[in-house]
Amino acid sequence: MDDLDQRLISALRHDARASHSDLAAQLGVTRATVRARLARLEARGVILGYSVVLKEDRLADPVRGLMMIGIEGRGTERILRQLAGFSAVRGVHSTNGRWDVIAEIGTESLEAFDEVLARIRKLEGVATSETSLLLSTKKASN
Repeated sequence: MDDLDQRLISALRHDARASHSDLAAQLGVTRATVRARLARLEARGVILGYSVVLKEDRLADPVRGLMMIGIEGRGTERILRQLAGFSAVRGVHSTNGRWDVIAEIGTESLEAFDEVLARIRKLEGVATSETSLLLSTKKASN
């Protein structure tokens, strides 16, 4: 991928619904160039698809946060399975550094969020945790 491909992808990340004409004007190239570049990126599997993020997708979980979890001993796989069973846990990520696992949590209220945190902290093998509430989203990956 060259610089133009990178700029094209960046423009699509900003607005995946932009027309070929709008993208061409923004990038200073022709519509045919945009069309050819997109076709090549799609054929190579760089672009897998386009999506829409709806307002209600964000409203479903008005309280969102990340819980960093430190696990003692060799209980990581068991804890990962348990976390997957929590309906409020939207994602679970292994990581390096101080924390073993990061859990993405979404609930309808602060009280419900607090209850989920308390339940996770009670899991056998959870040694320590730290939680950060997500106050606003500047760029979403969906």
